[in-house]
This record gives sequence, structure tokens and C-alpha cells, in this order.
Amino acid sequence: MRFRVTHKTVYQQEGRVTFCHNEARLTPANLPWQRVLLSEIEVTPAPARCDTRIDFFGNTVTYLSIETPHKKLTILARSEVEIEPPHPGLDVNASQPWEVVADGLAHSISPPWLEARPYVLASPLVAPAPMLRDYADASFPPGRPVLAAVLDLNGRIFREFTFDPEFSTIATPLVEVMEKRRGVCQDYAHVLIGCLRSLGLAARYVSGYIETLPPPGKPRLQGADASHAWVEAFDPDHGWIQFDPTNNQIPKIQHILIGRGRDFFDVSPLKGIMIGSGGHKLKVEVDVERVPV
Repeated sequence: MRFRVTHKTVYQQEGRVTFCHNEARLTPANLPWQRVLLSEIEVTPAPARCDTRIDFFGNTVTYLSIETPHKKLTILARSEVEIEPPHPGLDVNASQPWEVVADGLAHSISPPWLEARPYVLASPLVAPAPMLRDYADASFPPGRPVLAAVLDLNGRIFREFTFDPEFSTIATPLVEVMEKRRGVCQDYAHVLIGCLRSLGLAARYVSGYIETLPPPGKPRLQGADASHAWVEAFDPDHGWIQFDPTNNQIPKIQHILIGRGRDFFDVSPLKGIMIGSGGHKLKVEVDVERVPV
């Protein structure tokens, strides 16, 4: 399946900004199941400097330095990708018992285990906690295959949490999300990651997009899509397997992967500093469209 993604971000300033520096993580990842056909970023006003690098987590980062005084900044990212199912034929019951995986992550010194180990540790927004382990316990009885257990937990979060765009912000503590059982995709992903880390398992945050289809008979609305978040869990036999607790599924062909990290902090689409006066208003529009092949 081929998709075209347009991600438009507009900062409207109250006062004049003299200069700003930004990091953009808006370039899709090239993966065995995801081929990037096109990726470009257009910035207005034009940046004085624009550089690209690969960060610690393997994500493409575009650095933008804008030195033209302005009251409006527009960053428009266009991408086109071709996607195949990332986990064809996956049998979650064919994975190792979760305790065996947790023990390997704690003690093994072989490369796959060592590479996954950082994602067992606490990160700025997600730390292991007794509350998270207690919640996860029902999905992780002794001897259960690790991927089957993660899938069960993935479904419980979907059923037991309420999707509420008005509840949380990036600053909302994970403990509050757990107490209220509310949030958005970012919160759902952080809950799943925190539960797995609290059991000694490795999990990482995935940032990207998901195709949203209109109700039958209704037209597709421009700008109705949004950035999305989901999770990858580590299994030594299968590698990193994706889980989407917001939609209760293992992603197939509708998830477009941009970046991975320990939590949202590592893969924020845009972050930086501005020097100027007054506040600003932020507007984000995302479109994900299927492209005929």
C-alpha cells in the first residue's frame, strides 16, 4: 500500500521573533517493510541553515536555523511511502515465556539483548512503578508467552481507558493517567511501555501517522488526521513487534513509522527555541492519503 503524508505546522506569534532554532523529526524511516519514496521539508521563512543528522535512536533529524525576523513560521513536511505488513504470519503464542525474556534482558551479554536493555530503564516520561506492575500482572501469569501477554495487555488498555483529547498534555504525569484511566495515544503508549518496563521487559515509543478512514458514505476531511503513537516490544526470537493500544491491534499497513525512542520526549515532531516577544498559537494539520499504484 502506498501513502502520501502532508504534515503542516504553523506558529503564529503575537510579537516578532528575531530568530529560532528547531529540530524536526518528520522524515519517515526506511525499514524492511516501509520504503520511503519521497520526503521533503519546506520552511517559511526560509532557514539560514538546514542540516540533517541521524540521532542515537536511528531517527532522521532536520535542524533548522531561522534568522529572518517573523511573526509566522510554517513548516510543511511531505512524504510518500510504500508499506507492507511488518509482521506477516506472526504467532504471538510462539514466543518465549515472559520471565525468560525478562531474565535475558537483565543478564545476557549477547548483542540483541544488550541493544534492547536501554529500553528497560526509566526515561524522562516513563519510569517503572509498582502501580504499573500491579496493573500489568493480570496479563502476565507465570509462563505465558511474552507476545501473547503484551497483546492481552494492549487490549486491556484499549478497553479500560477512555480516549479523551481534553484530559492530558505532554506535562501530565503518568501516575495521573493511570489514576483517571484517560488520555490520548501518547498516554496509551506510555502506559503500555511503563507496564512492560515494570516487569523487566524492553519497550520503546513509536511516533508516526495512521490512516483514518471516514464513516461509510461520508467524505474524507482534509486535515482530519494527526500524529499517532504506538509501541514496540522486544522478543528475542522475533525482534521488535509493534502494538497499538489506542486501536487494540498489531499494526499492519496503515501505520507510517517516523521515529522511535524511549518516550515522546525522544521523538517529538518539532522542538526548539524562539527569541522574541509575546506568546504564540500553534496549528497542526495532517493528511494521510492512499495513492493509487
